[in-house]
Amino acid sequence: MDKKYLPDLISELEQELLRLGYTEGSMTFYRRRWNQLMAYAEDRGEYYYTEQLGIDFVREFFGITQDDFGRTLPQAETQELRVIRMVGDFQLHHAVLRRYLKHKEILTEPFFLEMRQRFQEHCVKNGYSKITTEHYVKQSSYMMDYLAAHRMVDFSAVTLDIIYAYIRTLAGFTYKTVEQHICSLRAFFRFLYKEGIITIDFAAKMPMVKARKQTAIPSVWTHEELKQLIEAIDRGSPKGKRDYAIILIACRLGLRCADIKGLCFENFNWAEKKLCFIQSKTKQPIELPLVPDVGWAVIDYLKYGRPKVDSPYIFVRHIAPFLPFSEDDHLNQLIKAYMVKAHIPVSGKRRGMHSLRHTMASVLLEKDTPLPVISDIIGHLDTNSTAVYLKVDMARLAECPLDFEEVIHLD
Repeated sequence: MDKKYLPDLISELEQELLRLGYTEGSMTFYRRRWNQLMAYAEDRGEYYYTEQLGIDFVREFFGITQDDFGRTLPQAETQELRVIRMVGDFQLHHAVLRRYLKHKEILTEPFFLEMRQRFQEHCVKNGYSKITTEHYVKQSSYMMDYLAAHRMVDFSAVTLDIIYAYIRTLAGFTYKTVEQHICSLRAFFRFLYKEGIITIDFAAKMPMVKARKQTAIPSVWTHEELKQLIEAIDRGSPKGKRDYAIILIACRLGLRCADIKGLCFENFNWAEKKLCFIQSKTKQPIELPLVPDVGWAVIDYLKYGRPKVDSPYIFVRHIAPFLPFSEDDHLNQLIKAYMVKAHIPVSGKRRGMHSLRHTMASVLLEKDTPLPVISDIIGHLDTNSTAVYLKVDMARLAECPLDFEEVIHLD
């Protein structure tokens, strides 16, 4: 990395913020802080920006120590940290890294706007889910914004080194977040190559990042915890009847949250006591037995709890205008509220709707249900996906010890 004389670095950063459309009020704030920073550096006899210079600056002027960086700070102190982080990011990547935006619009170049629109249409045409499409389009837009920061107006000057330089801006994010970004970029550059917009298949040359799902121990509930959770639900209220049916479906049938939210009247075959629907994730049809307690919970909700609204969806919000749950709503707040009410610790483990699905599969495993059968019940296309639930069955793991001599000779 070639360091620039601090005033020159600040001058280039100022031009980039102006290009990005920062308001005059924001620019006034940043210029005031930059002048303070440059004066502070001059007093110390320093001519270049360093991370230590920034750390010392916010400590001396604003009382923010390095130990505070990982804590949740007041808005004013967060803004002060934003100043030095922006300078450091710009020196390292020659771009202002905008990860959390108040406004979704980040692109201004006509060519990139057209590419974003065409890529979005491509994702929809190929049947990607709404959430996947949004991730792909948003994260590819970050990449195009990075190119625009480097004065590019199309993809003619893009190289693998530039793509790798952008990927390096993701340093500090979780493994899963980096994986998602790279997955989005691979899909985007594959699209550009197939459309003849670029002549090099960058997607094939990008690093392969595979989520190590097998390294995680799924979060599961004990029998006592589930009992406490369900007993905390007020089944006499309309909302309680709804929540009870939702949680019971997750516990007893192992449905994904998206599939529970998407259940419609037509999915319930009451005569044959079956639940039939197309899975949102795999797009595969699945048929499950409508066990009595689940069936009666749904009936109780429909008769005595559900608002009188003309909607094909079984479960709706209980706040006017009584719409179905949004695609982005994972219902985790629903679980957390009952955990608090039941005095179940909410920290230490991820306890969302998906954990109820994990629990159901784990119970089946403990009852000696064959793995292929569990895969069919919870809708996995591959038993390797279901194998992750083996990790919660410690008794079974103990029955499969590795031979020490065998382990040390593995290459």
